[in-house]
Amino acid sequence: MSAIDKVRRLLHLVERLQSGRTYNARELAEFCGVSRRTMFRDIKSLQDAGIPVLYDSEKQGYWMAVEASLPPTDLTLQETLALMILAQELGSSERGVPFQETARDAALKLQSNLPGDLRNYVGEYTGAIHIQTEPQAELTNRKVHFERFQKAIAENKKVRIKYHSLHEKEDIRTLVSPYRLLFRRRTWYVIGRSSLHRAVRTFHLRRVLDSELTEDSFEMPPRFSLKRYFGHAWNMIRDRGKRTRVHIRFQPLVATNVAEVTWHRSQELTWNGDGTLDFFVTVDGIDEISWWILGYGNKAEVIAPQSLRDLLKEHVRSMAAIYETDE
Repeated sequence: MSAIDKVRRLLHLVERLQSGRTYNARELAEFCGVSRRTMFRDIKSLQDAGIPVLYDSEKQGYWMAVEASLPPTDLTLQETLALMILAQELGSSERGVPFQETARDAALKLQSNLPGDLRNYVGEYTGAIHIQTEPQAELTNRKVHFERFQKAIAENKKVRIKYHSLHEKEDIRTLVSPYRLLFRRRTWYVIGRSSLHRAVRTFHLRRVLDSELTEDSFEMPPRFSLKRYFGHAWNMIRDRGKRTRVHIRFQPLVATNVAEVTWHRSQELTWNGDGTLDFFVTVDGIDEISWWILGYGNKAEVIAPQSLRDLLKEHVRSMAAIYETDE
């Protein structure tokens, strides 16, 4: 069992112990799917970490106060500042990561524990630093699904969903074994195996119309990782079997802007004497990267492959046809 599985089990155990009732070792072992010996070790691990797991000799079981908190951690001022800035900005309901509002509560707790004068200084300091995120997908009424998937991942349970599929062009129903929740490109995605497709798929949380946590359990493949799943996709769309080496030349006006960003883990850059930049990247499929290239207009030229040049020609012809309709 991996370390992350043990951490997940310990957190799940804490959640159960905070429910307000007392559980004996057998009940906890059955709940977590481990032996009684492992359960005793888990309880000792929590107690050694300073988490107040208590034993009721009369009821012969374990319990925790509902409001029990994790033990305090000695943080340096710089560590506290970094956490506060990230928590305040990414927990913002307006511009932060959706469904992470509790991060702002954590930031306020960190600030409230500081001495008076230092608290005022830190407040002014963090107020001068901002993290501006990109416009995000509208996820109103999707928090219940997000939390359901969180619980499913923690408990290794499958989720039955109704989903508006752009690929199938209709609403579908499938049983999902959720492996990962991923925030990327302005929204949340669920990555997991779909019973309908008999494969691992990506589901946009915005398009989940209904969800139900089941009692069916699953095991994530031991070698699964997001890096392996996405392969060399330019972003989110991996076209298996179509790995392509791409060569783009950027004009001086945008070359520095392009060079300042790591767009893809395979990218290579070569500066030319005339100020242009040759950009090389290996991707699984050319459709997604073609949309990115179009954003640079006539300041970017695909040198290779020819298939990508042809695809961009078709895009440009289609765009020109739209504007040629103007009188």
